[in-house]
Amino acid sequence: MIIDTHAHYDDKAFDEDREELLGQMSASGIELIVNVGASMETSKATIELCNQYDFIYGAVGVHPNEVAELSEEKIAQLKEYTNHKKVLAVGEIGLDYYWDEPERETQKKWFTRQLDLAKEVNLPIIIHSRDAAKDTLDILKSSEYKDKVSGVIHCFSYGTEMAREYLNLGYVLGIGGVVTFNNAKKLKEVVEYAPLESIVLETDCPYLTPVPNRGKRNFSLYLPYIVKEIASLKGCTEEEIISVTTMNARRLYRLSSGTK
Repeated sequence: MIIDTHAHYDDKAFDEDREELLGQMSASGIELIVNVGASMETSKATIELCNQYDFIYGAVGVHPNEVAELSEEKIAQLKEYTNHKKVLAVGEIGLDYYWDEPERETQKKWFTRQLDLAKEVNLPIIIHSRDAAKDTLDILKSSEYKDKVSGVIHCFSYGTEMAREYLNLGYVLGIGGVVTFNNAKKLKEVVEYAPLESIVLETDCPYLTPVPNRGKRNFSLYLPYIVKEIASLKGCTEEEIISVTTMNARRLYRLSSGTK
């Protein structure tokens, strides 16, 4: 059984068939899904999905491109959400310089504020870092956060040197559909390099659909394509990839082996 460590089933892309699609998960080998907030609105929607489906757990947080909406009152609301028994992490949070919006200092301010929240409530973090390798790493390596927070680098998009830095800090790498792309040479090298014990599976659905369905809406039933590619790169069986990454996901999110 596979764990999808990062999904967005609150997205409008699922409005027409969400219930039907989620109803297929268990029979198709998907044991558990972590739905991840990216704004105040989607964090609230994540709580609602957690309440509705026994196999859906959640993370709450505000994506770097959405942090202009944040205030201390909203941080207090996020803290309240973390009290929910099925909220496993603070995320997705981080830095995104691809769009450079809002401006970088604002992103850093609210990234560190949400890291402080994660420290306070003792939850792992889900890091979004795009075109912001040095600043993200510098913050996570600072005395404020090194050895005090840990979690997953979602949709890992840097090279092996940066992977080494994060692995040395105790983070795991979230690997999704991009690893199946023909032009993903750098990520394939990272997967070959990283210990299997430091990899978790994710879809980021409805985005980043793996080959051969690239361009279509993504969902958790496509995870076997990612498993197949990682198995090929690591030279081991698909069963081993599923077994080890499932254990990794449970360790990351502090889930007991019997949790459903």
